[in-house]
Amino acid sequence: MEKGASEPDPSHQRNGVVGVLYGEFTDTLNDRVRYSVSLTESALTIQMISSSPGRTKVVFNLTDCVGCRAYRGPDSADVGAYFTAYFYPFKRRWMSAGVARQRVEQCFRVALVQDPLANLQEAERWARAIRDASARQAPRRDGVVYMEVRRPCRVMILVNPLSGRGQALQLFTGHIQGMLTEAAVPYTLVITEHQNHARELVKKADLSQCDALVIMSGDGLLFEVINGLMEREDWQEAIQTPLGILPGGSGNALAASVHHYSQSPPAWNEELLLSCGFMLCKGLVGSLDLVSIHLASRQRLFSFLSLAWGFVADVDIESEKYRHVGAIRFLMGTLVRLASLRVYQGRLAYLPINEEPKLPKGSIKANHPPSTPQHPSLCASLPCRLIPNTSPNQNSRHNHTSTNSNHNTITNSSNNAITTKRPETQSDGKSRAPVDSLLPGLDQPVPESWTVVKEEEFVLVLAIYQSHLAEDLWTVPGATADDGTIHLFYVTAGISRPALLRLFLAMEKGAHLACGCPHLVYEKVKALRLEPISPQGMITVDGEMVEYGPVQAQIQPGLARLIYG
Repeated sequence: MEKGASEPDPSHQRNGVVGVLYGEFTDTLNDRVRYSVSLTESALTIQMISSSPGRTKVVFNLTDCVGCRAYRGPDSADVGAYFTAYFYPFKRRWMSAGVARQRVEQCFRVALVQDPLANLQEAERWARAIRDASARQAPRRDGVVYMEVRRPCRVMILVNPLSGRGQALQLFTGHIQGMLTEAAVPYTLVITEHQNHARELVKKADLSQCDALVIMSGDGLLFEVINGLMEREDWQEAIQTPLGILPGGSGNALAASVHHYSQSPPAWNEELLLSCGFMLCKGLVGSLDLVSIHLASRQRLFSFLSLAWGFVADVDIESEKYRHVGAIRFLMGTLVRLASLRVYQGRLAYLPINEEPKLPKGSIKANHPPSTPQHPSLCASLPCRLIPNTSPNQNSRHNHTSTNSNHNTITNSSNNAITTKRPETQSDGKSRAPVDSLLPGLDQPVPESWTVVKEEEFVLVLAIYQSHLAEDLWTVPGATADDGTIHLFYVTAGISRPALLRLFLAMEKGAHLACGCPHLVYEKVKALRLEPISPQGMITVDGEMVEYGPVQAQIQPGLARLIYG
């Protein structure tokens, strides 16, 4: 055995730092290059061994490590073994400002003795020690209570191959597949084939065989998954399944929000995907608020992102025709809609977060019973296709005949048709869904503690519960995934086209509330009701178009679980 190899480092102990492992190894390409390697509870330190002063020293924070593996070399005559650690530290972007996570691997050759098995055992000892230490150094944020996905975890990854510009599957194989291998995360890949495929799948899936559900798509596929989980008889347990998001669509609002919550520098496109993949590999789980939404037809939906009426909903749906250009579709849709700006008539009421009547400018306390139109629809169901991760590249050979995008029309079924007063119960008395204690029936007036907005002409109404509405729209700078708040924005009639455009441009940096726009109102609420009066319009939930008519919503704090750092 080489001198000092795989022994505790006395220098670390003298300085009050407990040394986990110390060893001397060679470079994988050149046996003449040797390194001293020190592993502590928080870092892996690598120093080149040479006779010259000022030896090169590199320190890797184990917070940035996703995994480490040990293995034999390809040459059977090689008695040495190897271990490779995988890091994703923040490094300066190439030819641009700022930093982003970038992949770095550190590989060492272990040839302490002439016994190949002994060398492999030593490499495995180091790999195991690095994995264990990095698991204890996940990037936790102060004030957030985390759980951890069980290790090794079993993940089901659902990919919509038509989302965004139709590149979700290629993005997965090009960026995420390797990360999961490095982190030793086993997964099953599911390619969705039609609208509501994911919804039907998770309604019937054996979730005991799955430690997490991960969506590689835009926000629409996660909407399907959440509502499928909430339609199960065992919804209480099912909705506790940790959910992960990998951006593969156009908007990617939740992915941008998750990245923001990790307190990382801003990221877009592949950098955002890498950040979300890194958080998935680290496996920290926090709470996620959901919002229970009731439609006039008595259909009940569960939302994780937003409820929109007017300008935002129009842009989201009408920009579908520009989906092939990616995220820029929203800018194109915004410019088109600004050219023929619409004003909608309707009534808006909300329960402020402090439950006290609050009368902002233009608001009164009043009650307006809504109308209750009916819009029944049907829910499609087809079998799924499961693809294990042993041959993921085969996915691209499948033909997808569906022409629908990941923005699907929300449909109704007997399983989710409920009354607005009492949740449906099973034979054993268990509730099929959480009770919305703050909401009266849609045919009843709102309570006196609610605020009713006097204005009846709106350009937009947006209720959002995450920080971002899209990758480049930082809508609620102070939001968190579990703040128990619906962040309500509305813009009243009378705003000019240039002023509305300035608001959305300012939203890219989260500065829209500082614009001093008299037509923009922002409130933190627990519940709301929207009653459109204009005969035509669009309402969206998480970017998906729902039936047009009266709608009300209530926050359900911490109902779901989300993987984020």
